[in-house]
Amino acid sequence: MVKETGKKVIAQNKKGRHDYFVDEIFECGVALQGTEVKSLREGRASLTDGFAMIIDGEVWLHGVHIPEYKEGSWTNHTPRRDRKLLMHRSEINKLAGKLKQGGNTLIPLSIYFKDGKVKVELALAHGKKGHDKRQDLLEKQADRETQRAISRRSSGKSDW
Repeated sequence: MVKETGKKVIAQNKKGRHDYFVDEIFECGVALQGTEVKSLREGRASLTDGFAMIIDGEVWLHGVHIPEYKEGSWTNHTPRRDRKLLMHRSEINKLAGKLKQGGNTLIPLSIYFKDGKVKVELALAHGKKGHDKRQDLLEKQADRETQRAISRRSSGKSDW
């Protein structure tokens, strides 16, 4: 059997980057059941309602939807079960200290295969206000317009 190498993204949480300011990013392993891995290999997962919590010194992922494996039988998993994240003790202690400060939360940004193992990109983040979101949208729109103007100019077309 050939060993997998590289990184294959399964799902991303685009709304997470839109709704939160990302302070730090951590890479975590995930404790999964067999049918969950098979379902992820098919590229099926949703991180939109996901969040993580530290409970009794362990990091748990809540609200992530991994649908049941089509070919599975009685061995299938529950789609929205809580999943344990695998992190070093020092990272967990660092996260716990920052979460106690208040205003911070843990959100999953993406789930992917890295060298054949399932990993979650977990972000320590704090929420954006409405005006922050509008400002980000205005900046993205301005960047798009400048890129269009540059591409038009390089192709020889004029703006007027």
